[in-house]
Amino acid sequence: MLKRLLLLVAALCAAPALAQTPAAAPPAAETARVKVETSEGSIVLELEKSRAPITTANFLRYVDEKRLDGTVFYRTVRVTPTFGFVQFGVQNAPKRVLPPIKHEPTTQTGVHHVDGAISIARLAPGTAQGDFTISVGAQPSLDADPSREGDNLGYAAFGRVVEGMDVIHRILNAPVSEGGHFKGEMIADPVRILSARRID
Repeated sequence: MLKRLLLLVAALCAAPALAQTPAAAPPAAETARVKVETSEGSIVLELEKSRAPITTANFLRYVDEKRLDGTVFYRTVRVTPTFGFVQFGVQNAPKRVLPPIKHEPTTQTGVHHVDGAISIARLAPGTAQGDFTISVGAQPSLDADPSREGDNLGYAAFGRVVEGMDVIHRILNAPVSEGGHFKGEMIADPVRILSARRID
């Protein structure tokens, strides 16, 4: 009986020590890096494979199948010289474009439109394919916002520029032509993408 009592006391004394053991840190988010070589210089993107898996996998398929090679940065929406976004991609070219993907809102992924964020262009949710934007300056208005009326799902951000924002700034401030689909926003001399390759 005394032996049992001593074991019980020992167990109770050990319990607080066990409770103080720090919890294991959550696993780091899995990412992938892609280097985009352009006629204006190189850009390195870090993509959120675990947080935005569908959108990241879509972009990586364009990269791995070399569908972005030879495409261009064709559009710039410049609010100020340091705020706006640039757009690039396949522009629905039949031999390059892949099927649309499911929309991943920022409320689901936690990947937001910070300065340098890469996001996928879309019309209605679920129509995004092979055209992408890069934000210059934080743009939370592009995030999903359930408090808004109508289509409040925003755009699907899935990574950010980690090297080469100087190149993005040059593209943002490139001269534009007055014609084209987006009047006053089409780059007069589009910036060519020479290659896009994984570097991880």
